[in-house]
Amino acid sequence: MRTVKAAAAAVTMALAAGAAGVAAGRFASDAALKAPPGGPLPTEPRLTVHATAAGRIALTRHLATLRPGRYGLVGDGSHAVVGPVLRTASHSADTVVRRLERVTHGTLKPGDKAWLTPNVHVGDPGAALGLDHTDVEIPGELGPLPAWFVPGVRDIWVITVHGLGATREHAMNVMELLHRHHLPVLVPAYRGDPGAPRSPDGLHHFGETEWRDLDAALRYAVRHGARQIVLHGWSTGATMALRAAARSGLRHHVAGLVLDSPVLSWEAALRALAAARHTPGVLLPLAVRAAQGRAGMHTGHPAGPAGIDLVTVPTLIFHGPDDTVAPWQLSRRLAGARPDLVALHTVRQAPHAAMWNADPDAYEEVLRRFLTPLM
Repeated sequence: MRTVKAAAAAVTMALAAGAAGVAAGRFASDAALKAPPGGPLPTEPRLTVHATAAGRIALTRHLATLRPGRYGLVGDGSHAVVGPVLRTASHSADTVVRRLERVTHGTLKPGDKAWLTPNVHVGDPGAALGLDHTDVEIPGELGPLPAWFVPGVRDIWVITVHGLGATREHAMNVMELLHRHHLPVLVPAYRGDPGAPRSPDGLHHFGETEWRDLDAALRYAVRHGARQIVLHGWSTGATMALRAAARSGLRHHVAGLVLDSPVLSWEAALRALAAARHTPGVLLPLAVRAAQGRAGMHTGHPAGPAGIDLVTVPTLIFHGPDDTVAPWQLSRRLAGARPDLVALHTVRQAPHAAMWNADPDAYEEVLRRFLTPLM
């Protein structure tokens, strides 16, 4: 009898442990599958505002606040833009002083919590940049998709697509450059974005299903006069661009790809985001399996050499070794495997999807040189 009871207890404990493991894997996978648009990724630290003065702000000392370049600084109801570190400014040992370029809205005061974001503009192209634009609707698979259209005289369009944790405001970082070169720009939202239909399961799919909304944007562009199209994507938006260029029925209109911090392995990205949530390493495989079960994800596609089959047009990759979400090594491997089509511009000291922010002038010059032969 004791043996039977012991066996029953062991089975009960095993079942409980299994259920706990499934729940833990499900929670860990939420870091990527439920990343809210416009919210911080778990890899971005929460910072404290220590002081503000004319043209400067003191923030918690962290590797993030020591990054070069320009970033948005988002708090509770506030948005500001911070520039380079002011190394000669006096500060305490636990703070970093950066140039405060502007406060877009809200206020910043000591004690406020905030985080850095690639988005340096908020609103729409008219309010943020003074650019004429039209709000349009793209007929999508799940319903109408809101989009901005900034006109230009050329018949080669640029369609931009944001990635994890971002919104279409991200595209405004490069919009002025594209407008100066008279390129029409279409900036669509896609499933799960504010104003767009939800994914049926309410989850992100790392571009596996979302690319069909980009395909809808391609159809819209061609119907409205685009002869050729360049797809410019960040993070999972870059993954969507790769898939659309390879799978769309209108792929012959795609003249080039610009991939910023491309997610070439969803498993690696999910592990990184789950680990940033302090998920124990032993549970990370459970997070991957949970994502497979919940979102129907497939392993190993595209990743590294497997991505070679998706590259059929001139491609520019912006990526760097400090990206803790999407491994830079995979971009380097892809560029090395297809030197005839792929150019890799390495950006150091830049977090995920913030290659422009680390050095805007260099980014825009490389982008200009890539686009010029396509115009």
